[in-house]
Amino acid sequence: MKGWAALGIVVVVAAVGTVSAWRAGALSPAASSGSGSPGASAPATQEVIRRPIIATTPLAGSLGYAGSYTVRGQEPGKLTWLPPPGMVIRQGRVLYRINNGSPVLLLYGRVPAWRTLAEGVTGADVAQLNHGLVDLGLADRADFVALGWDYFSWATAYGVQRLEERRGVADPPGSLSLGQVVFEPEALRVSRLIGSLGGSATGPVVFATSDRHVVTLPLATSMQSEVRLGDKVTITLPDGATTAGVVSLVGQVATVQRSSGGPTIPVQVRLAHPRAAGSLDQAPVTVGITTQTSPGPVLAVPVTALVARSPGGYVVEVVGPGNTRRWVPVTPGIYDGADGLVQVTGALTPGQRVVVPAT
Repeated sequence: MKGWAALGIVVVVAAVGTVSAWRAGALSPAASSGSGSPGASAPATQEVIRRPIIATTPLAGSLGYAGSYTVRGQEPGKLTWLPPPGMVIRQGRVLYRINNGSPVLLLYGRVPAWRTLAEGVTGADVAQLNHGLVDLGLADRADFVALGWDYFSWATAYGVQRLEERRGVADPPGSLSLGQVVFEPEALRVSRLIGSLGGSATGPVVFATSDRHVVTLPLATSMQSEVRLGDKVTITLPDGATTAGVVSLVGQVATVQRSSGGPTIPVQVRLAHPRAAGSLDQAPVTVGITTQTSPGPVLAVPVTALVARSPGGYVVEVVGPGNTRRWVPVTPGIYDGADGLVQVTGALTPGQRVVVPAT
């Protein structure tokens, strides 16, 4: 049964404590099966409750940024301005500058820039350029619906001229030579500079990620069936604060990590509230993966109330009126490690009190 590896440790401790108490005479047969000892102090107890039980498994993960991009320059010249690490660059903004300050702009698209874009050409690169111009408010969607999204028309040339004017390009020609723009699928967060001021503008210039936080964790292949896309999880941040997350990727290819020794698959978790992570990068976090959920409210007691008995099974000690006590056999179910509760089946009712170790 899932979760009972951790539970076994607690149960052994509880059982050993009970056996020691029995040998010391603190628990007599009468006290355990009938009435409490005269003058004896009341034991520490907690209520039997009815509530849903959720079992979670804590896993170590790393909080960082999704994606990995290497920005490559294609226009001859020298680098004269570079963005600082940590800067987020969105569509239509300047990625870096060359020569006398000419900007190289970021536009969104999955097809890399590979040619000069001018009036009359067609293709997927033109289509993503036209979509970008519309998204930036520099062109009219209706014009491209009429003329074709993948066609560099007069509407494209007009939008490009407005884009260049906005970015301070002198004498805008209304076309884009190779190297004037960089196409990447999303906003970029600069993580490391590859190029240097005064260095060549061709080749790798900037290493970047997206601006989306994501938690990455290695999941043992033995747990693969327990994690699915869309599963909700809890993320504990380095300062102890918790935030919600959703499983956004479950890898299919297993690898063997030297640290873990066993095969694992990569799992990614998207933060439900991205601002909760602030600017953390490569920070250690703990992800609580839900492995079992009760079908509804069930009887539950503190796991420390369980006592192992010989030759097998478990009991809890119920305290009644006048400090009377009796053992009640129970069958454990789902273990909620977050709240220290365990589902039990037995002759118990909500509101009864069971003995727990004194704190």
